[in-house]
Amino acid sequence: MELVDMLDLGSSASRRAGSIPVIRTLAKKLFRNEGLFLYLVMIYKVYAISSLTKNYIYVGFSTELEVRLNRHNKGLNKTTASYAPFRLIYSEVVGTSREEARFREKYWKSGTGKRKLRILRDELD
Repeated sequence: MELVDMLDLGSSASRRAGSIPVIRTLAKKLFRNEGLFLYLVMIYKVYAISSLTKNYIYVGFSTELEVRLNRHNKGLNKTTASYAPFRLIYSEVVGTSREEARFREKYWKSGTGKRKLRILRDELD
C-alpha cells in the first residue's frame, strides 16, 4: 500500500483531524521503524472564475482547486455567494510557496490581469 493511500491526504477526515502537523505525527507513527522520510508538498494553483449570471470575475488561490470551486458554486464563500454559479476561466500551477501564489494572485487581481481575464472570458463565450 502506498503512503498516499494510507494517509488519504485529500479526505475530509484528514482535513478535520487537523493540519499538516497531525499528518506528520501519524506518518511518524506508521513509519518509525521503516526509516522512511515524509515530505509533504503543497502545490498551489491560482485560478479565476467567472459568474454565469453577472459580470463578475473572482481570482484566488488554493491547494485543492476542485474543492474550492465546489465551495464557490454552492455559495459557501461570503464574497462570491451572490454571484454563483461560476465557471473556471483560468488556472495555473504556481509552485509550493504560499507567497508565490499570493504574488501571482495579486497580478491577476490588478488592472492588467483583470483586463486579460475579461478578454479570455469573452473568447470562451
